[in-house]
Amino acid sequence: MKKYSFLLALLVLSFAAFSQHNHQLDTVPAPATRFKSFPPVKLLMPDSSTYFTKDVLPKKTPVLLMVFHPSCEHCQQETENITKNIEKFKGIQIVMSTMVPLFEMKAFMEKYKLPAYENIIVAQDYTFFLPPYFQFNNLPFLAFYNKKKKLVSTFGGSLPVDKIVAELRK
Repeated sequence: MKKYSFLLALLVLSFAAFSQHNHQLDTVPAPATRFKSFPPVKLLMPDSSTYFTKDVLPKKTPVLLMVFHPSCEHCQQETENITKNIEKFKGIQIVMSTMVPLFEMKAFMEKYKLPAYENIIVAQDYTFFLPPYFQFNNLPFLAFYNKKKKLVSTFGGSLPVDKIVAELRK
């Protein structure tokens, strides 16, 4: 009987131990909010042999970093709104990143004629660096950087073009 009592007590204690939640992990801020500068990401370009890094960003130019998925309807709509209003993005660098295979990324680029826009870079986050860096939950994910490449704000989901441009002008 003592043997069963001991096992029962051990079982109850183990349930109690495993049910504890580490609340400290919930409060750890995303690296993006701690470091504030443009992320040290290495993105694979569509040619599959060159890379985009923050070193190639033009100086004194605000940057919109957009993480998207080609099958995401909100991402498609956001891309369409940006390209239809591209004149409002004059003097703004747009970096679009996705984690999908290159053939899907290229199909998306062709669908929206993205290679035609000088200020739009589309590249693959092949190391899946950006999701944990920003800890985002929604797509498209938008990160706004000022002329000094410092993070202004982030947003998960679609935004009207005028709000995007206003955020980048801060």
